[in-house]
Amino acid sequence: MTAERSRYERLGDAYAGELAAHGVGAAMLTHKWQPADLLDPHSDLDIRVLLSEPPDDWEEWNHRLAAAHAATVRQAEDNRRLLEHPPGFAFTLEEADGRFVSAPELATWSLISGNARELQRWKSRAQMAPWGPSDERFYRALLHARLGGRYRLAADSTDNVLGDLTAYRRHCVAWHYLAPCWFAASALATRTRCPGKTAALTQWRPEGLEGYAELFLHHAAERGARHLLRTAHVALEAALRRIPTDRRIGAGTEPSRSDWTMTAGMLRVRVARWLYYLDPPPGVATGYLIRREAKELSAAVRTLTAYAADGATPAQRLATGMAALVPTGPTTAATLRAALATWHRERATVQDFLSHTPESPTPEGQPPGSQIPDSHTPEQPATTRSPAPCPPSSRTPARTRPAS
Repeated sequence: MTAERSRYERLGDAYAGELAAHGVGAAMLTHKWQPADLLDPHSDLDIRVLLSEPPDDWEEWNHRLAAAHAATVRQAEDNRRLLEHPPGFAFTLEEADGRFVSAPELATWSLISGNARELQRWKSRAQMAPWGPSDERFYRALLHARLGGRYRLAADSTDNVLGDLTAYRRHCVAWHYLAPCWFAASALATRTRCPGKTAALTQWRPEGLEGYAELFLHHAAERGARHLLRTAHVALEAALRRIPTDRRIGAGTEPSRSDWTMTAGMLRVRVARWLYYLDPPPGVATGYLIRREAKELSAAVRTLTAYAADGATPAQRLATGMAALVPTGPTTAATLRAALATWHRERATVQDFLSHTPESPTPEGQPPGSQIPDSHTPEQPATTRSPAPCPPSSRTPARTRPAS
């Protein structure tokens, strides 16, 4: 007897179908996090697109991607939230197979469509790779983005949420604040790459913190969001005492091919996002998504600027040219319209950058300030990782949020 497919599996099928119908040409689709991390009806599907080869025209490809995304959103009202934004990254199969994609990022992927054996091979390789400074930066960046008052519940927009807003706000505290930080803390404490939030809360339970992990794993349906937020602050303060002190100092290392690929992968889908945000389906709110663009674009500029250095090589000059085309500062609808016009006008530079495959002997390096702008780090000798407390999750149906 065949098990019933989860809402997210069905949604992934629909998305793959629209991409095919619009000629996007995806060889594989994945989403971030594990199926158990997708809590129906609150979690959104954060998609990554993998291509057999770069398209001849990235701009035209993005128009097709935006149209496919909008078409899927229009299929059901709930999709406004479940497909909150177009995909976050686009890579080639060669980049994933060649270890150009960040190992901590790839370790979180789950398959939507494509070659399951190939994805599992990449994930196993990412899990077993030696732990290094780039891992420290990746996970500490997750903490840096949320701790110290940076997470604000009021900023977690409910504009596209249907149904129980009280339950959604509890979900935001547990799954947008506590769980990502717990996920990062577990990785730093054990020097392993955890595949997801549920795995971290289930597997990493330091003595004395078991109750917090269990509480947030089940979202504490009997508690209000503000109460839950105060508890989350206490839980994370205790959890952070269980991870090594961040002793990173210095200016870091020169950028690597992985840095380039992750930045290019994010910029490859920006036009699709901007098109969707500026002209969404009826009833879809995108103002808060437009404002969020500033953070990722600023990070891209920092990476490109570091990579450009003195402009001695063609790749460095290409990075300089692309950095000049990426908006900086707060993002508004006018900002995105201007960026679309600029990228269209400079489409030769954009095409060259997005299709470029860098050559670098150090795939695991990181440019100074690319993830944590106020904390620069030296490279440290990589160490072999210890046994993982977070084994890769099997493809199980998404969990349904407990009733309020």
